[in-house]
Amino acid sequence: MSSETNSDEMNGEMNGAESLVRTLIDGGVNVCFTNPGTSEMHFVAALDKVPGMRCVLGLFEGVVTGAADGYYRMLGKPASTLLHLAPGLANGLANLHNAKKADSAVVNIVGEHATYHIKYDAPLTADIEGAAAPMSHWVKTSPTSKTIAGDGALAIEAATQTPGQIATLILPADTAWGPADAVAVTTAPSAPPRVSDDAVKAAADLLRTSQNATLLMGGAALRERSLNLAGRIAAKTGCGILTEGANTRLERGAGRVQVNRVPYVVELALEVMKKAGDLVLVGAREPVAFFAYPDKPSLLVDPDAKTTLLAGTDEDMEAALEALAIELDCLDMEPAGVAQPHRPPLPAGEITPAAIAAVLGAMLPEGAIVVDESVTTGREFFPSTAGAPPHDWINNRGGSIGYGLPVAVGAAVACPDRKVIALEGDGSCMYTVQALWTMARENLDVTVLVFANGTYNILRGELTNVGVLNPGPRAVDMLSIDRPNLDWVQMAKGMGVEASRVSTAEELATAFDSGLHSDGPYLIEVAL
Repeated sequence: MSSETNSDEMNGEMNGAESLVRTLIDGGVNVCFTNPGTSEMHFVAALDKVPGMRCVLGLFEGVVTGAADGYYRMLGKPASTLLHLAPGLANGLANLHNAKKADSAVVNIVGEHATYHIKYDAPLTADIEGAAAPMSHWVKTSPTSKTIAGDGALAIEAATQTPGQIATLILPADTAWGPADAVAVTTAPSAPPRVSDDAVKAAADLLRTSQNATLLMGGAALRERSLNLAGRIAAKTGCGILTEGANTRLERGAGRVQVNRVPYVVELALEVMKKAGDLVLVGAREPVAFFAYPDKPSLLVDPDAKTTLLAGTDEDMEAALEALAIELDCLDMEPAGVAQPHRPPLPAGEITPAAIAAVLGAMLPEGAIVVDESVTTGREFFPSTAGAPPHDWINNRGGSIGYGLPVAVGAAVACPDRKVIALEGDGSCMYTVQALWTMARENLDVTVLVFANGTYNILRGELTNVGVLNPGPRAVDMLSIDRPNLDWVQMAKGMGVEASRVSTAEELATAFDSGLHSDGPYLIEVAL
């Protein structure tokens, strides 16, 4: 339970907002991604008064919530958001959905009208708890200025469970400005539980007896040491290693165990899963199709395959893999499937997805953080980048588009010493284009590649997938974003981001080199 301690320093003079800010900082939450309004002004003033909190302004709430997601993915500790009433929260819900699917910990602070004002049904009055609930694990409205510090500590404790959770704390204006005299102490999260011996033995038995088996990995199991353990298990048993189609954070590159993803396209995924055979799940679940399609299965696992769960996302996955390696007597073996250093030659001529992949593979710097929302363009980027220097690769777990630029903001704030590379489809990028302004304002080290094909290309393929074989002009027009054409160079420069447009593979390599050598944000419009 959280406890409160009197603050002699403040002599009872602080208000509820100040007590909350101090509680957040004491609880390890020292970054706040903000988009405030009138009801949050006392919290804004407290951020100015209380040292220790970095404040990052976003011009749209989806940037704020997505940035908090990216921050957690890289540091494993939550940031706070500051959102304005129910509509402000609603604007951020899509990226809270993505964060929830990624098991990211976020502490949302959402302003509310003063408690006595709510009954008058002012224009912005709405059910904030109801709006928050679907995208949060924990929701509470703090009733008084005396309770807000304790509730803030409870929010941190809720967020920092294993796996991470979304905690939404609603702060009425009079709760913020009323008097408070305490700062709450946050209880540290407990270590994730270890898996049972039975789970380890069941996984070992399946791997020993199956003619064809695969470790299907996800979540925190995709860190380097866990992957090395999986590689040792593969060396011993001959099993394969796969990851889910979209991963919260995958540590990959030369010297690390190389893994492939379950494809997005159902037909390809069915082929891969047929070859995968029996499954040992580690922080993953049996893969399902992204959508339902006529005459295609929802569950992608081979119907004849056996499945056993070694560890869930709420358990210690690294310890589970180590226990499995011990059970199989392979802890000291050299891991199988380690990627060897390899740089493909720089391509020339037309810009194609293969050419883009080659440029990335040839030039990706060590320690890069790749935030991938390249959609259709980037489906085959993995083979050409597998031998690049060690790097992290981040995908959209929730599928709600507009996640890429905001997550890149959060990753850059979390890891200022590492180059962040955002791979963006042009349609997706427009959802949260305001993130470019935040990148410029904070001088974040992000290189953005926008793949400008003038269409929602993934949806053109989906028309065929759902059985629409001959779409008419109206349908095609709804999937095109080329009337007028989007000018990414002008948009980026208008928000303070240096930018260039490329139309050949040689130009792409030159521009990418410029972005990699820039200390701040740099955008490349890649004409496809």
